[in-house]
Amino acid sequence: MRTLRTRRWQTPARARAVRVGLAAAVLAATGALTVTFVSGGGQGSADAATRLSDYVPIEDVRANVVTPKPGPGAATGRFTVDCGVNRNGKFSPDNPVAQPGIRNGAEHLHDFVGNQAITADSSDADLAAGGTTCRNGDKSSYFWPVVRIDRSVRAGDDTVRQALANTSGSVVCPSVRSRMPAVPVAVKAAVDRRLAELDRAEVAANRRVLAVRGMNLQVNGEVLQGLRAQRSAAFAEIGDLIRSAGGRRPAGLVSLTDCDVSYDAIHASLSHGSEAGSANAQVRCPNVRDQLPGVPRRALAEVDRALAQLDRQVSVANQRLVAGRTSLLGPLRASRAAVLDRIAAALGRPGSLNALAGCSLDQRGDHPGAPPSSAPTASPTVSPSAPSGAPTASPTAGALPDPQGPNRELPGNTGTIVRPASVLIEYRGNPAGQVVAMPRFLRALTGDAKPTSRGPANARATWSCSGFADRLADRYPICPAGSRVQRVQDFPGCWDGRNTDSANHRDHLAFADRAKGACPQGFVAVPQLRITISYDIPRDVQTRGQYALDSFPEEDHNPFSDHNDFVNVNSTRTMNKIVTCLNRGATCRF
Repeated sequence: MRTLRTRRWQTPARARAVRVGLAAAVLAATGALTVTFVSGGGQGSADAATRLSDYVPIEDVRANVVTPKPGPGAATGRFTVDCGVNRNGKFSPDNPVAQPGIRNGAEHLHDFVGNQAITADSSDADLAAGGTTCRNGDKSSYFWPVVRIDRSVRAGDDTVRQALANTSGSVVCPSVRSRMPAVPVAVKAAVDRRLAELDRAEVAANRRVLAVRGMNLQVNGEVLQGLRAQRSAAFAEIGDLIRSAGGRRPAGLVSLTDCDVSYDAIHASLSHGSEAGSANAQVRCPNVRDQLPGVPRRALAEVDRALAQLDRQVSVANQRLVAGRTSLLGPLRASRAAVLDRIAAALGRPGSLNALAGCSLDQRGDHPGAPPSSAPTASPTVSPSAPSGAPTASPTAGALPDPQGPNRELPGNTGTIVRPASVLIEYRGNPAGQVVAMPRFLRALTGDAKPTSRGPANARATWSCSGFADRLADRYPICPAGSRVQRVQDFPGCWDGRNTDSANHRDHLAFADRAKGACPQGFVAVPQLRITISYDIPRDVQTRGQYALDSFPEEDHNPFSDHNDFVNVNSTRTMNKIVTCLNRGATCRF
């Protein structure tokens, strides 16, 4: 039997009974639920809905793209990077930018180009050491949801709508303990108490969301805003505690601030079995950080170095899996055991961490490196190890399968993946003035994967056809003969000058003024990233509504849920080349 994933927080069995859908009334009120087509992916394993109302001939879309006129001293250059079209097949349902540390957090599959080491758990050091598909050595990560074609469409099946009508959401938060540095013994108890308070707040928030049948934007917003404020304050206090006792202030906790409301139970309710197989297996090892006691001051630096080395070992192993190398669990165990011995010795407890050396691959099936079903598997993290009295949760609710078979399908996201015909990655200047370098490890996203459950404020129209650069649609385009379906995704080009991420993954960046190109007050212009993805999709597939995005269940393949994510891992030298090219008004290609 395949290993099932579990979410960060789970719900009691009684609550699970109502977690199978979403408020269809909300969608119906928008007029989106008109003609419904449901696909079984050719195997009857899941439903993937599309609607003819979600498709529009591109000629019927009004010209709406505004190109500001360059002013004096404008940066008018253009720098393009060739990172390929994911021919190596790095696919993952992780979203390391929007949902770091959450396995299968996207609940849909992404194409990844550029950095080959990136997973939901990757540190900046892992990314810097990773390989890349980019020809100029750019180790940045660029990723977006896949597009699928499913010709097995049938009309009149309300399975998706009926399932959505009965769901309650659940709160999902990134794990903090799995990203902590060594905690000094002097403040260990205080840090544990603060983490336990976060656990209790998360459980309370989850109960509030579970009490609502369907989707309530007001409740979701209030719950998430409250959690964000509590987590932000707790992270600041934890950092101060650790630093005051001689430890290293935790890096990157701001990226773990934001929680989400998930409706992933809809996936499980629509799944009726799946074909054998697996895709992009990942190495999973027992978490070491949450098993450590307080660390003596003299050992803090050594333990932190060792923890970083353990992270790097897993990152390297995952990258080797993408490259097709599968005989790695034995060597990995040996190298982990050596590092764990160093940590145990530094703690004065030789041999105490031996049980944490073993790792496994988290996907079963026909992957040549998958261990047999009897092989030991690292237990999935359901809730962090917490002090006595902390709330616990059920380990079984909300379990989702990993991507299955040659098409790497997830329940609700079925059909054949369309490989892009081309991917154009370009950094552009600013029409109002010069640009400055992006900081390394800047996280950025554009669009919103959940405009239905979070509101449409951050969603962006991205759809077009080649030859129609003057218009973008929020529906799937039907292109004329000889024209390619395109997704044109612009990232914000203004930076706050300080932060590489923010609590909601957006506030450290901003879009320039649409008419003039100027950045908002307090922001500076940086190279503005645009990614244009082009597809050769048969025209009959377009007119029949048989291609669509992978999506979260509540979005039901909503074309307005298109999005793209980016982590800047360009070297300082390369980023300076980009800036120089743009500010000089040159056209550069690497």
